[in-house]
Amino acid sequence: MKKINKTKLVLNLFFLSIITLIVYYIAQEKKLSAGATIDKITVLKSKRELQAYQQGKLIKTYKISLGKNPIGAKKFKDDKKTPEGIYYITKKGPHPKYHKFLYISYPNAADQKNAEKFNEKAGGLIYVHGIAKPYQAFGKLHRFYDWTSGCIAVTNNEIDELYKAVKVGTPVEIKP
Repeated sequence: MKKINKTKLVLNLFFLSIITLIVYYIAQEKKLSAGATIDKITVLKSKRELQAYQQGKLIKTYKISLGKNPIGAKKFKDDKKTPEGIYYITKKGPHPKYHKFLYISYPNAADQKNAEKFNEKAGGLIYVHGIAKPYQAFGKLHRFYDWTSGCIAVTNNEIDELYKAVKVGTPVEIKP
């Protein structure tokens, strides 16, 4: 049997990885139907998915990034966790740093009570948002890393889609 050249194997694996990332980056993803209205959002943190529903039917799944400390529910301000529970979209708009946002109604009464147990404030400013301008070229590659302070991040094209389809008052259920 021939002896495998380790350097050649490593280089081949490296180039295969680069090609795979390029294909992933440029692959087109299914767009949300024009005129779709999202009336419920479910976030599955463990799967890194945001599921969009219309009249009880799943119409699109988005891959997401979460807070830098993603395991477990948010306990208090600056813990870098994404909350878990039932919330609502209370406003939306352009964001000076993250393109556009859908504001999630965190903290609710239970979140505030829980934070008080730690003698802390619950915090706030939890959004579904896009990618900051200096990093927007990363596009879908942002999904490989949990990088937010507790928000839910999608690409800028995806937040544009969500922004059009989600109304203020839409329920958001965030699950472990």
